[in-house]
Amino acid sequence: MQAAFFDLDKTLITVNSARLWMMREYRGGRVGKMDIAAGGLFLLAYHLGIVDMARATRKALSTVIGVSEDVMRSETEAWFREEVLPVEAPGARAVIEEHRAAGHHLVLLTSSSPYASACALNHWGLQEFLSMRYEIVDGCFTGEVLRPLCFGEGKVHYAEALAAERGIDLDGSWFYTDSFTDLPMLERVGHPMVVNPDPRLRRVARRREWPVLDWT
Repeated sequence: MQAAFFDLDKTLITVNSARLWMMREYRGGRVGKMDIAAGGLFLLAYHLGIVDMARATRKALSTVIGVSEDVMRSETEAWFREEVLPVEAPGARAVIEEHRAAGHHLVLLTSSSPYASACALNHWGLQEFLSMRYEIVDGCFTGEVLRPLCFGEGKVHYAEALAAERGIDLDGSWFYTDSFTDLPMLERVGHPMVVNPDPRLRRVARRREWPVLDWT
């Protein structure tokens, strides 16, 4: 079986969903200006590939310790419908449908939350998602993220585990992403596909003669 793996942020959608979530929390009065500034620095570090993702994720989760997972799921569904769908990448749907028609297994592979991932799976009609996983005790967040993180080499870990379980040939599969941080997974599949890449990934793609797509 062949699979097509898709990143979410700046790939299936044209912006980073973390920024959309931060601004929603700010408008709702749940975070302040200092939190927004810190979030902006995180996004910059993420863009540059120098972020400590485990530390950043735990800091983000510190604001929801004790919150019910059901509440988070409901809030995420509303957020996704109201703020994420309007920034869907125009070119994404056609490519997904090409892979669907070819009988490829459609997988979201993202550092986003499982709640946003579930929304994306339903919206684009994907078959599975691989995402960050959070520790839940008695239905509520503890503030801890489960390892390995679905980020960088961690994405390869989860993709290889899924491939072993489903009988997927990664050497014959595709991965679509914008981010240099996804270089390990791009190198793992047989068909690396670069979508609206950040500057460092664009340079790598040109050097290796990988396809560079514009979904805007």
